[in-house]
Amino acid sequence: MSTVRALTLTFALTVFSAGSAQAASCPSSLDFELRPLAGSESVRLCDEHQGQVLLVVNTASKCGFVGQFEGLEQLDSELQDRGFRVLGFPSGDFLGQEYADEEQIANFCRSNYGVQFPMYEKVNASRRGAQPGTLYHYLGNAAGEFPSWNFHKYLIGRDGELLASFGTRVRPDDPRIRQAIEAAL
Repeated sequence: MSTVRALTLTFALTVFSAGSAQAASCPSSLDFELRPLAGSESVRLCDEHQGQVLLVVNTASKCGFVGQFEGLEQLDSELQDRGFRVLGFPSGDFLGQEYADEEQIANFCRSNYGVQFPMYEKVNASRRGAQPGTLYHYLGNAAGEFPSWNFHKYLIGRDGELLASFGTRVRPDDPRIRQAIEAAL
């Protein structure tokens, strides 16, 4: 075998092995492809957020709890440099309290609450709506509870393990959330 051919084969096997190892190391909680809000191409959550502490939240622009966007943005802004991110997932599952148009959702969140944390495509988050093979089906089953309203929060550790689940009424500035995040960081 020629040296060039041997090097090419070695390089190909190395690239294939690295890709397989990366795919194999993706935790189940992040092994989903979703579009950024109002985006056109899906991204793999592992590629974007692996190794971070995440607070995953189902949001709704027309909900009475919409003021929680401020606290979520504050947490994300304050702790981002330490490896923490809030991930927002708009959902109209509860009384249709989300706009149908994703561009309208994005504009509402930015202009009214200054949201800079990653927001992803509109999803079904409720027990009835979350289909098998989706992020919220996974999270609901892993936590033993699905969101029963908007602004339910799931905390995921750096290793991809689900650490906690917080209901709608637990605000982003609640000491229980802050303590759980700090422990995970």
